[in-house]
Amino acid sequence: MKKTLSAFALSFAVAGGAFAGGFDEPEMEKEIIIEETETSSSSAGVIIPLIALLLIVAVASAD
Repeated sequence: MKKTLSAFALSFAVAGGAFAGGFDEPEMEKEIIIEETETSSSSAGVIIPLIALLLIVAVASAD
């Protein structure tokens, strides 16, 4: 029994360090993606209202 207990204590001392931290999955670094967006020109927001205004004026002057 003394040999069995000694063998158990020795195996626990050797294997105890192996299980102390457990297994943790390695984390992969996330890839950073930077997307460049094109800036729209400021005249694009003006063209449509100007066309609408010209159409309104054309319809009004046709009467």
